[in-house]
Amino acid sequence: MKDKKKTKSKAKKKKPTTRFWLRPIGIIRSPLKDRHGAPRQGSEGAPDAWLDVRAWAAKGLLRVGVGDELIVITWLHRSRRGTFQVYPRSDKRHRLHGVFATRSPDRPNPLGLHPVTVREIAGRRLRIGPIEAIDGTPVVDIKPVI
Repeated sequence: MKDKKKTKSKAKKKKPTTRFWLRPIGIIRSPLKDRHGAPRQGSEGAPDAWLDVRAWAAKGLLRVGVGDELIVITWLHRSRRGTFQVYPRSDKRHRLHGVFATRSPDRPNPLGLHPVTVREIAGRRLRIGPIEAIDGTPVVDIKPVI
């Protein structure tokens, strides 16, 4: 009688996924309501907007002042996360690019980087600009320009 060899199942193994949790520190309040009506960059005619900082994060504003230049990091909540290739600036006259070679808001982890100037401070609200983020965009961090 032949020995029966035990065969291992060739089931696909799932790669472990690392999860990250971001806790928004604030939200953008902007006159821009629609993603498609917003300028592509702040320097292309974007308005000022208010950044409403959540109460629990307000202590982090210590020493932020009017005139300071900041990088506001947002979560581009209306982006398409399954997009990996785009035509830069949505212009098909350009060659197709991978999203990591562009500033497209559509990307696997849609973080937005917005260089802004602080125009006014009212409690835990900062009027900043110019910023192309649309109304309701979550802010995940703020860093000074150095």
